[in-house]
Amino acid sequence: MKIRRILATAVAVAVTTPAVLLSVTPAFADSAPTAQTQAKPTLEELEKAAAEAQEAYDKALAAKTAAYGVLEEALSDTAPLALAAKAAKTAADEAGAAKTAADQAVTDAKAALDALPETATEEERTAAETAVTGAEATAATAAADKTAADAKAKEADTASDDARVAAVRAYSLVQKALADALDAKTAADDALAKAREEENENQDCVAEPGLTTVLTGVPDSITAGTTTALTLRVSNRSGKAMDNVLAHAFTHATDTSGLKETDKLLHLQWSTVSSPKWHSIGGDHLINGIGPLKAGAHADVKLRLTIDASAPAGNGAAFISADYANENGSCGGNPDIAMYDFGVVKAAKPKPGKTDDTDPGKTGTTGTTGTTGTSGGSGPSAQGTASSNPVTTGGSLASTGSSSTTPQLALASGAAVALGAAAMFTVRRRRTGSQV
Repeated sequence: MKIRRILATAVAVAVTTPAVLLSVTPAFADSAPTAQTQAKPTLEELEKAAAEAQEAYDKALAAKTAAYGVLEEALSDTAPLALAAKAAKTAADEAGAAKTAADQAVTDAKAALDALPETATEEERTAAETAVTGAEATAATAAADKTAADAKAKEADTASDDARVAAVRAYSLVQKALADALDAKTAADDALAKAREEENENQDCVAEPGLTTVLTGVPDSITAGTTTALTLRVSNRSGKAMDNVLAHAFTHATDTSGLKETDKLLHLQWSTVSSPKWHSIGGDHLINGIGPLKAGAHADVKLRLTIDASAPAGNGAAFISADYANENGSCGGNPDIAMYDFGVVKAAKPKPGKTDDTDPGKTGTTGTTGTTGTSGGSGPSAQGTASSNPVTTGGSLASTGSSSTTPQLALASGAAVALGAAAMFTVRRRRTGSQV
C-alpha cells in the first residue's frame, strides 16, 4: 500500500538522521566532558558527515514531498476509498428506502385485511392474508438488505477515514524527520566550516622569493609640491599559479637631520587595468587591484607619489613587497622588502615680479607624467636602478648610493624607523593575507 511505503520511508529517515547528528556534533558541542574523551574528527570525517547529512536531508525532503502527495490524494473526494465509501452509502440509502417501502406495504396489506367486511368471501379473506404474508416477507428481506448495506457503508467510510488519518500521520512524521535532517545538516555544515576555518587560521604562510616586485621611475630627488609617476611590476616566477596577489607599498621621509618625520606629507596612490580609478594607499599599505597571476606572468601597477609643497628638504624612501593567497587556504610572499630611496627638495619660493625663477638644474622639471630631479645638476639617475636597495625585515639598511655623508646618515636614520613600520605591516599582511 502506498501509505505504508511513505511511512516506511519516513521512519527510515527519522532513524538515520539522529545517527548523523551524533556523528557530527560531539567535537563541537558545548556539553560537559564525558568519562571517555572523544577524539576530534578529522576534516575528511567532517566532510563525509556533511555529505551524509546532506543526503539524509535530500531523502527526507523527497519523503515529505511524496507524503504530501499521498495526503492530498487521501483527502480528495475522488480518492478510490472515498468513492467506494460514497457508493456504499448510496447503496445503504437505497436499501433503507426499499425497507421503508416494504414496511409500508405490510402496513397497507394489514389495513386491507382489517377492512374486509363481514360479507367478504373466504377467497377474498385468503387473498388479503396472503398479501400480508408476502408483504412481511418482502419487508424482512429489505430489512436484511439494509442491515448489510449499512455495514458495508460503515466499513467503507471507516477505511476512507483510516486512510486519511494514516496520510496525516505519515506527513507529520516526515515533517519531523525533515526538521531533524535539517538540524543535522546545519550542524554538519557548521562543524565543517569551523574546521576549515581553523585549518586556514593554523596554516602558516610560506616564503616565496619567486614573487618579485620592481619599482621603476624613482628619481634621485623629488621637489616638494609635485607628483611623480612610478610603475610597480609584480612578477610570478614561482612556477605555480597564484589565485590572488596583493602588493604593499609604504613611504617614509624625514628632514635633513633625520630626526623629524614627514610621512604625512607624502601621498601614494595606485591604479591598475582592472581597477583604473586612482586609489589612495591607506594605513593598511594595501594594493589589491592585481588579482590572480599565472606562473610566469606579471602585472603592472601605476603609482603616483605626491609630496606636499610644505614638505621640508630631506630624504625619503619607498618600501615595496608582495604576497599571495590561494582559494585552498595556502599563502605566502617574498620575505624581502625592496627599498627605493630619494631626496626631497624644498619647493622654491618665486621672487617678487617673476612668474617662475626655478632653476631646472637644481630643483628638477615638473611634467604631466611626473617629476625628475638632480642632486647636483648632472641629470636624473637611471629609473629605479641606482636607488633600489632590497632589504629584509630583519636585516641592516643597504647603502643609499649618495655621495653626501649627511643625507646618507639622515636617510639611514629615517629608514631605520620605516623598516620597523614596514616589518609591522608585513607581519600584519601575513596574518590577514589568507582572506582571498
